[in-house]
Amino acid sequence: MKKILSVENIEKYYGNKENITKAIDNISFDVFEGEFVGIMGPSGSGKTTLLNCISTIDNVTTGKIIINENDITRMKSKNLDRFRQNELGFIFQDFNLLDTLTSYENIALSLTIKGENTSEIDEKIKSVSKYLEIEKVLNKYPYQMSGGQKQRVASARAIVKNPSLILADEPTGALDSKSSRLLLEKLESLNKDLKSTILMVTHDAFSASYTNRILFIKDGKIFTEIKKGDSTRKEFFNRIMEVMMLLGGDTDVL
Repeated sequence: MKKILSVENIEKYYGNKENITKAIDNISFDVFEGEFVGIMGPSGSGKTTLLNCISTIDNVTTGKIIINENDITRMKSKNLDRFRQNELGFIFQDFNLLDTLTSYENIALSLTIKGENTSEIDEKIKSVSKYLEIEKVLNKYPYQMSGGQKQRVASARAIVKNPSLILADEPTGALDSKSSRLLLEKLESLNKDLKSTILMVTHDAFSASYTNRILFIKDGKIFTEIKKGDSTRKEFFNRIMEVMMLLGGDTDVL
């Protein structure tokens, strides 16, 4: 199985000599092609910092992060921009759609920047919008859509360029329970049907139960890891809750 992400002994410090905070403390793990991996932990555990480093938003202090055989910790900014554009797909809690563009235009933007021709872009958008059931909102602006619709448009924007890795940061955080369930079912289908590789940060046990494997972070370190295996989603959910109780952190249940 192809290794998509390799995190090797990374550490991240903030502050100065008088006041240093160690946000990530010697974390290592791998993600393989076709995995749907969750990262969980209490507030302040380092899970968001970890995602920021993997997504190239922040830099590690020491260690390596290799994505699709590219060591992003050694890339210069120009190459990082190109790498981010081609290899990574992002789904944010607050959607990050451009208000002045329609859904179609928001999804098309990354492909247009890459220089793809109009017919190819149109074909890809039609395909992904059908899969995510957003054909009816393609000509609408963000203010004309529900939160669930906006997040599925954001998901379409993330996957339309067929990235090596999709990074989701609390993707259900701004959604109601019905919209959350629909989005999670779509992400699960993307993973199973299209073999998309997804890394999702969440503090919500319900959302995490849709993943195949979960890394629990505490005080900047990996506390433990659990795999879904042959468990039902309900059984996996219960196991997640048990670990969260041990962590003593915040857990949301829908």
